[in-house]
Amino acid sequence: MASKSKLKGKSEMTLEDQKKINAFANANAAYQDVKEEIEARKKEVQNLSDGSDDVLMMDDGVKVPYVLGEVFIDMEQDEAQEMMETAKTTAEARLTELQEKASGLQATMKKLKVDLYAKFGDNINLESEE
Repeated sequence: MASKSKLKGKSEMTLEDQKKINAFANANAAYQDVKEEIEARKKEVQNLSDGSDDVLMMDDGVKVPYVLGEVFIDMEQDEAQEMMETAKTTAEARLTELQEKASGLQATMKKLKVDLYAKFGDNINLESEE
């Protein structure tokens, strides 16, 4: 886009407008990435919760195979339960951080949308293709 191009005879595109459009595109891309990571963290939290429940239902004295990296380690039930709870707490904290980041990105995009639609109206499309 040229910085001085005409848009259906209504408004001229300025460098500031281009910066806003680029900022919106960057925020939107980051938001999409954060949404994907949020879904992954939700799945991780659910898996840890399910695994913790399964360990609780096991017979006493049975060793629990626990994955550390790419290796399975047999652990006592209490130790495995504690490891899963710690991992779940960490995943929940990361999930909260991601949700806050997503909210911030949405607020940024909303402000930029208002500014850009006010200037360009129907000449610009900032809606996602979901």
